[in-house]
Amino acid sequence: MIRRFNNLKIRTQSAIIILCTLVITYVFFELLWTYKWKLFEFATQMDFFYTQMDDQNFQDTLVEEALRYNIPESEEDTEAVRAIQPFLNLADEYTAIYIYGLEDGLYRAGKLPSIMENETFSTFFNLGYRLTAGEGEFFYEFPLQFANGIATVMVYNYKRVLYIYPYMVVCLILSVFLFLAIILIFLNRKMRQILILKDEILTMSTGDLTHTFPDYGGNEIGILAQELDHLRESLSDTIRKEQESHKANQDLITALSHDLRTPLTILTGYLEALKLKRNPQAQDIYLDRCLKKAKDIKELTDRMFEYALVSEEQETPNITWLSTDFIRQCLKENCDFIKLAGFTADIQLSDDSGVLQSDRSMLKRIFSNLFSNILKYGDKKMPVVTAGQMQETEYIIYITNTIKSENSHIDSNNIGLKNVDKMMRLLESRMYVHQIEEQFEVELRFPLQ
Repeated sequence: MIRRFNNLKIRTQSAIIILCTLVITYVFFELLWTYKWKLFEFATQMDFFYTQMDDQNFQDTLVEEALRYNIPESEEDTEAVRAIQPFLNLADEYTAIYIYGLEDGLYRAGKLPSIMENETFSTFFNLGYRLTAGEGEFFYEFPLQFANGIATVMVYNYKRVLYIYPYMVVCLILSVFLFLAIILIFLNRKMRQILILKDEILTMSTGDLTHTFPDYGGNEIGILAQELDHLRESLSDTIRKEQESHKANQDLITALSHDLRTPLTILTGYLEALKLKRNPQAQDIYLDRCLKKAKDIKELTDRMFEYALVSEEQETPNITWLSTDFIRQCLKENCDFIKLAGFTADIQLSDDSGVLQSDRSMLKRIFSNLFSNILKYGDKKMPVVTAGQMQETEYIIYITNTIKSENSHIDSNNIGLKNVDKMMRLLESRMYVHQIEEQFEVELRFPLQ
C-alpha cells in the first residue's frame, strides 16, 4: 500500500493527505465535542467549576421560598409582579427565573440574568450561541407550589458559556493543530527527500560516483532520483571507459612505437649503406629491402590512423536516398582492385534493386576497410566470394575469404573491423563476423525503405 502511494504523483499524494487529514481532524473534533459534558461534570465534581443550576441547595431554597409568594394574575399585575421580585432575586447574575401559568401557560413574571446587561458578555454569548447551536444555554422547568397555587417555573443558566465556548475554541485549535501537524509532517518528509538529493548531487559533483541515490517511488521526486542515479551510473561508466580507452591508447602507442623503431632502424642502416656505396652489387637488393621496410612502416601508420578513427568522437553521417546498385558498384570496384593484387574474386550479386537511406562516403569506407583486411590477411590461393541477397526488409552482403596460414594466429586488434562496425551502427545497419578455422566471413545487413 505504501509502495503504491509513493508511486502516485505528488499532487495526488497531497490531495489524498489533505482529504484524509480533514477526515481525521473532523473525527478528532467530534470526539472532543462528544465528551464535552463529561469533562464538565468532572470539573464541577472537582470544584473547578460552579453553576447555580447544579446546586441542590438552590433548588431547595426555591421550593421553600415559593410558599411565601403569590403568583401574579398576569404580567400587567404590577403590584403582584413587584411583590414576587425577592423570589426572582434568588437567582445569581448568570441565572434567570420565569414563571408561567400552569394551565394556560401564560407568562406571569420573570427576571433576566444581570450578566446579559454586560455588552461584552452578550456579544460573546450571541457569537458562541450560533457556533455551538445554543450549547451554552441550559434550562429546566418544573411545577412549583406558591402561596396561592401552583405555577410552572423555568430556570435558565448561562454560566456554562464560560466553559463551553472556551472549550469549543480549544477543540478548534487542537483540531487545526492536528491538521497542520499532519500536513507539515508530509511536507517535511518531501523536503528532507529533496535535501538528501541535494547532498547526493553535491557529493557527485566532487567526483564521488559510488553513492547510489535513494529510491523514493514513482512520484516526481522518485523519478528525479532515478534519473540522477542513471546519470551517476552513466558518468561512472563514461569515466571508466575513458580511462580504459586512455590506457589502451597508451599501450597501443607504446607497442606501435616499438614496432616502428625496428623497421626504421633497419631502413636507416640500408640507406646509410647505399649512401656510402660500399657494395654497389647489392644496391638493388638494398633498395628492395628499403621498399619492403617502408611498406611495413606504412602498414603500421595505417593501423594507427584506423585506430584513431575508431577512437574519435562519433561523427554524423550524411544520409541520402541510395539504390542498392551503388553498393554493387562499390563491391565490384573493390573486387577489381584485389584482382590486380593477385586475388581471385567470385562475384555473386543479384540484379534485384532496392532503395535505402545511407551515406555514400561511409559505404565506400566500409568496403575499403573490409577489402584492405583481405589484402593484408587473405590467402591469394583461395577465391574471395562476394554475394548479395535481397530480402523484403533487408539487403544482405556476404564477403568470404580464407586467411593466410601465417596470419591465422596473429593477435590482431581488429581495428579495421571495429571501424566498420562503428560506421554500420551509425547507418542503423548491422554487421556480423563469422570465423571457422581459417574461413572468415563478414555479413552486412542494410535495412530497405
